[in-house]
Amino acid sequence: MDEKTRQDIALFRYGLIAPLLNGQVNPKEYFRELEGKIHTVPHYGERTIAAKTMQEWLLHYRRNGFDALKPKRRADRGNTRRLSPDDKDHILEVRKKSLHMPVSVFYEQLIARGEITINQVSYATINRLLKKHKLAGKNHMSFHPEKERKRFAYDKVNVLWQADLSHGPYLPIDGKMKKTFLIAYIDDCSRLVPYAEFFSSEKFNGLREVTKQALVRRGKPTIIYADNGKIYRSETLQYACAELGITLAHTQPYDPKSKGKIERFFKTVQTRFYPLLQVDPVHSLMKLNERFWQWLEKDYHRRSHASLDGKTPHEVFQSQLDTVTFLDDLTVLETIFLKRVERKVKLDGTITLEKQLYEVPAEYIGQKIELRMDEQTVYVFEDGQKRAKAVLVSVHNNAHVKRGQSPFALTETNPSKGGAKHV
Repeated sequence: MDEKTRQDIALFRYGLIAPLLNGQVNPKEYFRELEGKIHTVPHYGERTIAAKTMQEWLLHYRRNGFDALKPKRRADRGNTRRLSPDDKDHILEVRKKSLHMPVSVFYEQLIARGEITINQVSYATINRLLKKHKLAGKNHMSFHPEKERKRFAYDKVNVLWQADLSHGPYLPIDGKMKKTFLIAYIDDCSRLVPYAEFFSSEKFNGLREVTKQALVRRGKPTIIYADNGKIYRSETLQYACAELGITLAHTQPYDPKSKGKIERFFKTVQTRFYPLLQVDPVHSLMKLNERFWQWLEKDYHRRSHASLDGKTPHEVFQSQLDTVTFLDDLTVLETIFLKRVERKVKLDGTITLEKQLYEVPAEYIGQKIELRMDEQTVYVFEDGQKRAKAVLVSVHNNAHVKRGQSPFALTETNPSKGGAKHV
């Protein structure tokens, strides 16, 4: 199991325990609700999760953080084993792709493919396993997905932030008229905007900046609630929320009413802020944001809201400031929003990333390493810690650099004879 798969499994586990971790639900009711429910687990396929298992995950996370949710690496790899939980999960995953087969035929296919042997696993064992997970016939739950929608209303600040993106005005950028995009968060309780900013693209770097600034300025929310847009589904955001202990929840597709507060904020921007730009236009992204932030603080945050009993967003948020949880170490924001990939280091100490060649320290030659990057920099990470910076290779400069000998070299120099001796 590679590191990417282990991280995906950890994200799934965090998703299940996040409501418990953040006190969103009553544990007994939550476990009762999930009892018998089949989940699609990365790598393992569809399976039910026992309450005791989730309690163990919760304990591990509280003690050792996100990495504690990753599956442990097997110590018996390559050894012959009897049917294990992992084997069962693999069989369930294979079965999902063969639901049209009778169980008897599926059993014979497992044997023919070498997945199991007759002496090892009986037909009755496979049949019981598939029936338990409702994979023994055409009544599988995936054929009848259950749509779930819950109403929410919070009376405490920073319990839930709604997130979204809205199309902004066109501006002259680099000599061309380009569309802008407003990325924003709004606090569900106070209607205060933790942070919002206009960008010239819809890429993740905008969401990264908005999220970081919101966390620094207004503390940490319990839940971030967003739609299914690409940037809000990104693994980078999922990892960051998991490491910060934030629940990342998504709306049902084509259901804009479920995040009505952020939609209402965007409508207010359109009706109260954009008309000001028609009277006094701006001609750069920087000026647009300066004017927007001034309007946000002086107008929007200071105006009474009917839904807040006549109070302003600023007043409501400030009245509960003692309940806000601010980050203890802001330096963590420098790394948790970096994109993560794995690469194997070549014998010349380089790796290829997005069609470019990077050089890493020679100690990593031959190893598979984790890289984290933003638009400017690529870092080497080991055990969750930043160890080194990957340097973009200049072929011209490298032609004039004397390199140390690779630890994988097959020859070594014999000083006494001035020649090479084969090892």
